[in-house]
Amino acid sequence: MTPKDDHAFVGDPPLPEFRPLADEVHVSISFTWDIGEAERLQKAWQQHYPIVRIGGPALDDPCYGFEPGMYIRHGITFTSRGCNNQCPWCLAWRREGKIRELPLYSGSIIQDNNVFQCNRDHINKVFDMLRKQHGIIFSGGADSRLISDSIADDLRGLWIKQIFLACDTHAAIKPLFQAVRRLQMPRDKLRCYVLLGFDGESLDTGIERLEAAWQAGTLPFAQLYQPPDKYIRYPSEWRQIARTWSRPAATKAIHRSDELNEP
Repeated sequence: MTPKDDHAFVGDPPLPEFRPLADEVHVSISFTWDIGEAERLQKAWQQHYPIVRIGGPALDDPCYGFEPGMYIRHGITFTSRGCNNQCPWCLAWRREGKIRELPLYSGSIIQDNNVFQCNRDHINKVFDMLRKQHGIIFSGGADSRLISDSIADDLRGLWIKQIFLACDTHAAIKPLFQAVRRLQMPRDKLRCYVLLGFDGESLDTGIERLEAAWQAGTLPFAQLYQPPDKYIRYPSEWRQIARTWSRPAATKAIHRSDELNEP
C-alpha cells in the first residue's frame, strides 16, 4: 500500500544524500497503537525539516478527498468515503460519516469502504473506468447484500483478480451464499473477510463462520478484532487460527479433499 516514489519513506530519515528537498514532511499513521511511533518519527524528521505533521486514520482524519499517490501508492483508488452502515466494530462510519462519492481517478484496486452503497450512476462510472484496467481488486470488503444480479453481471464483465466480500456475523452467512451464487466466480477470485473475537465471541463460533465462508465458495481471510483504544494480544490458539485462515495455501491445505472435488 505504501507509495514507491522518491518522496516516500518508511521509518527514520535516511542519510543526507538520500533526503529530498521539501518544505513539509507528513507522517501518515493508520493504527492507533502506532501513535507513539508516529510521534517519535515526527521528532526524528524535525531535526532536518522545519514542518513535520502527523495525521491519518489513526487520528480520526475524516478523509474529505483523495489524491492519487498521496499516502498510498499509485494504482489504488478511492471512489467514495464513509459508509451508511453502523457496524459496532467498524470505525469507517465514525471517522468518515455517511457514504460520500468522490471524483474518479484511474486505478485497478478499489479501496472504498462500501462502494456498492453509492448511487447506480456513480457505480456505472466506476465500472466504465475499470473496463480499461487489468488485474482488478475490490479490496474494501463488499457488502454481500448489495451484490444484485445486475452488479454481478457487470463484475463478471471486468478483468477481476480478486473481490473481497465480508462475513463478520452469523446473519451475514446467508447473503454471502447468495452473492457467491450470483457472482459465479472461482474461489481464488472470491476472498472473504471474517472478523474474529468481537464482543466476546468464542473461538469455536468464529471457526464456524470461517468454515461457512469456505463452504459458500470463498477463500476466507481471518481478521482478529482490535479496538481503537488498545491492542489485544490474543492467545496462541487464536493467532494460529488467524494465520491459517489468512494464508490461502494453509487454508486450502486443511480442505484438500474439497479442493480436489471442485470443478
